[in-house]
Amino acid sequence: MPPILSVSRLKKRYSTALAVDGISFEVRPREIVGLLGPNGAGKTTTISMVLGILSPTEGEIAIEGVPLARERSRALSHTNFSAVYAPLPGNLAVEENLYVFGLLYGVPNLRQRVEELLKEFDLVAFRRTKSGALSSGEQARVGLAKAMLNRPRLLLLDEPTASLDPSVARHVRARIREFVTSGAGSVLWTSHNMHEVAEVCDRVLVMSHGRVLLEGDPRTLPARYGHKTLEDLFVAVAREPLCVREEGA
Repeated sequence: MPPILSVSRLKKRYSTALAVDGISFEVRPREIVGLLGPNGAGKTTTISMVLGILSPTEGEIAIEGVPLARERSRALSHTNFSAVYAPLPGNLAVEENLYVFGLLYGVPNLRQRVEELLKEFDLVAFRRTKSGALSSGEQARVGLAKAMLNRPRLLLLDEPTASLDPSVARHVRARIREFVTSGAGSVLWTSHNMHEVAEVCDRVLVMSHGRVLLEGDPRTLPARYGHKTLEDLFVAVAREPLCVREEGA
């Protein structure tokens, strides 16, 4: 099957600064790919380009084979996004937020879909509560429900469990894993929580200074570079990316 997301020779330049420097990668069907790296590595810039928020300086992005630059609406029609730093409008009730975003996405049978998501994410009791009055964990669940409204084939998650307590974070991870294993779609996930990444992701891409330096299974990749854990490897890349070498190389 063709990839859900294909990124080719992608660059983003700001004046003299190169935030993303010619990266290429794919996200395959029913796959969770972790996009890792220290602050300033280019992760959020990459996701912003995939969402069409930023225009690449060079390179191409295709979603299910549809070129984003030429057919933006069609390419993004089955794409969605969630991040704890991007909460929904706080003055709208939970069900109002889901309904408004559902209208924006053109979701068919919208009222039925909203009811399904309220139940799926344990939000029925909060349907008339203003989103801004919810706890961080409850807001994270509302954000994920919003992200599932249009049954996305590609789900982009930027630090989806940041600042959540361990219980809520586990719940969020379980929901995302269920979404993928059900065959509904694929996920591109950024996180600084390496234990979470090793648990959830099928494959990781490790970025530094706008480039993808390493790629592989998060459970076996550290040993290839002489480290015990993914966190140890992450720290090594953050400190001295040019010194990271595969064992035996």
